[in-house]
Amino acid sequence: MLQSERLQTFVALGDYLRSANAQPELNEIAHRAYLKNNWFTPDNTLNALQAIAQEFLATDKLTAWVNQYRAEPETARTVGVVMAGNIPAVGFHDLLCVLMSGHTLLAKTSSQDFVLIHYLIQKIKDINPAFADRIEEAERLNKAEAFIATGSNNTARYFDYYFAKKPNIIRRNRTSVGILMGEETDEEFLKLGHDISDYYGLGCRNVSTLLVPEGPNGEAYSFTPLLRALEPQASTYLNNHKYQNNYDYNKSIYLINTVPHLDNGYLLLTENSGLVSPISVVYYQTYRTLDDARTWLTAHAGQIQVVASAQSSSGHAWYPDSVAFGQTQRPGLTDYADGVDTMAFLSKL
Repeated sequence: MLQSERLQTFVALGDYLRSANAQPELNEIAHRAYLKNNWFTPDNTLNALQAIAQEFLATDKLTAWVNQYRAEPETARTVGVVMAGNIPAVGFHDLLCVLMSGHTLLAKTSSQDFVLIHYLIQKIKDINPAFADRIEEAERLNKAEAFIATGSNNTARYFDYYFAKKPNIIRRNRTSVGILMGEETDEEFLKLGHDISDYYGLGCRNVSTLLVPEGPNGEAYSFTPLLRALEPQASTYLNNHKYQNNYDYNKSIYLINTVPHLDNGYLLLTENSGLVSPISVVYYQTYRTLDDARTWLTAHAGQIQVVASAQSSSGHAWYPDSVAFGQTQRPGLTDYADGVDTMAFLSKL
């Protein structure tokens, strides 16, 4: 199967996902995904599928992306992919990379995201039956000649051991950071709210830590404008019982232990030197100068997936390579997890 045929297949998949005719089927799949995993609300699932269709499967974006790499591998390999399942269809990018690079996919899907990934795999096979020989879902990856595995820091140790003798990409825990300058608008705060809370904060691209400036005389940063701007979103998240349970639990722990915190009815903020905050909680740390903030970000670069900041109308941001508020959960094709170019890895197999 040539690259042109693979490309046409995924373009057709994107066209289908965006079409009005697909919406009843997508609504049904979203409902099934929710029954399997209550974190995957139908709205979140549909948003994830549309983001895939728009950011990954648009003809111009997909064509420009694949043209950066070798069209065909020297030898087609079987690539085992251990997929994450923290947010809807999160493993699709790896699936796309393996198949578009001309290799065979051996997918170990997450039990939390099986419904969506299985649906997308079946849809690919329906569009192009030749992919039936290129995709296999499996519990064991013994046949794989290379590996891409995503998991926690703990599971990554096992991946390192079991996959060490073959080419591999192994991903560990990461999270994202938002930087506030003290001049943000309510509109920017609303966008930041999506970076924090979309998919209930379960993704590595969700902002879980904020860097905020101290005042010129060391006075504390005021979170009141941010919390007030986000307060109307409370019902969106508290309507999910799993999120509400986390919010109630974390709030009670902070109250019992007299941990200083701020609360707008669904989101808790507390000063903490950690990076990965619990669900419903955002950590914050302060900086005195922009150089201090840059130094902190550099020191923690290995744990950070995305940095988000306010940006000017020209797209300029004070921190290089940061994304605009509201964009952390809209990755493009070249926004590779952990900054490792998956397609380049696959091209060299």
